[in-house]
Amino acid sequence: MRLICHFDDSPAMPAHREQWREAHLAYLKANAGEILIGGGLREQPGGAFVGGLWVMEVESFERARQLVEADPYYRPDLRHYKLLVWGKAFEEPVIL
Repeated sequence: MRLICHFDDSPAMPAHREQWREAHLAYLKANAGEILIGGGLREQPGGAFVGGLWVMEVESFERARQLVEADPYYRPDLRHYKLLVWGKAFEEPVIL
């Protein structure tokens, strides 16, 4: 099942991000078979991170929740998330 996870960070999250960045990146790498794409979201280029987005290939919503909540970045008081089913429009890249 292909899911996306949209993260919404609180204003206190940047300090947590800084402290746990290396552990978070190691976690993403260790779970790259299920967390296919991950990255931070900003409101403008060069701005502060306000959240993040993952694209996952997992067996279930429960597995997705486990991955999210085991991430060193996750703290319920600092980061909220929403899981959604995602369908890719094109399996092959479209060349314009």
